[in-house]
Amino acid sequence: MSARHVEPRLLRAFVAVAEELHFTRAALRLYVAQQALSRDVRRLERELGAELFVRTTRQVALSADGERLLPYARRVLAAQEDLLSAFGQARPLLVDLNSPGLDTGRRVLHRARELAPDHEIMARFESGLTGAATELLAGRLDASFGRFAGLDAALRARLDHQFVRYEPMAVVLPEKHPLAPLPAVPLSALAGETVYAGAGNPCTPEWTDLARRLFEGRGIALAPPAPLAVGVEEFERLMAKTGHPVLAVVGFPALPRTVVRPLVEPVPLSPVSLVWRRGLVHPAFDAVRRAAGETAVEEGWWRRPESGWIPAVDETSANRSIPFTVDLCGR
Repeated sequence: MSARHVEPRLLRAFVAVAEELHFTRAALRLYVAQQALSRDVRRLERELGAELFVRTTRQVALSADGERLLPYARRVLAAQEDLLSAFGQARPLLVDLNSPGLDTGRRVLHRARELAPDHEIMARFESGLTGAATELLAGRLDASFGRFAGLDAALRARLDHQFVRYEPMAVVLPEKHPLAPLPAVPLSALAGETVYAGAGNPCTPEWTDLARRLFEGRGIALAPPAPLAVGVEEFERLMAKTGHPVLAVVGFPALPRTVVRPLVEPVPLSPVSLVWRRGLVHPAFDAVRRAAGETAVEEGWWRRPESGWIPAVDETSANRSIPFTVDLCGR
């Protein structure tokens, strides 16, 4: 074997497969896609110049070189954990939840704090994923939540993501709006309406793009750019002034003199991923990834209703980063 530098992630993938002797179970354990796990193992084999596993259609077994590597890999990973424990405690993990009150990121962080009680995991609020991406790449944030496929390609190339949820979308209406009495609003009922979806906000173009794709061909107009409302009072004032419904998600917090109604026929879905800068190392980050995967499984966040809608551009991005094999259509 000969390799000057071996990434700990590759060793972690190897150890998981070596202990499970099953690629699917190892992927479940690490909360990564099986394809990604297989790529990491193959890359490690190339870098070491050795075949680490004997693979057949029925089983996976360690090769002689794999047996030889396993104790070294375990020691390297243990040493890394010791190092991170010694230095990672001084800095909290900073995770952007976009806006206060939103359900997905808040619940993942709550679970992550239960999984890693000895580490400080702090919430931040950057309004949108594009805005957060700049902070991620500068090292001022560690992770965020949002629509990964809606990011600029140059940003996606420098970030990693794990799909978390198909989040049903909703509309925020003034309480006196004619559609407010409905328990759910069919998309066809918004024809002729002008709906605000953050146009002009430099922090949220991925959300505006999602709205534009949803409204196309349905007679729904995208509201023009408006001053960014900061705080409940300003949001309420601008909404009263324009009268425009606001595109949101079903977990959007209630505001004075407004109602939140789910959208149906079809059910539009906002694809939400956990996003982080490539190469992030922090002792609490594995807990956040695990929390995202566990919560998604328990809540059925990866299942899409039969009437669900997402843009075609988001299909591949979501499916490739789902770490478990699940029935994505919910049938």
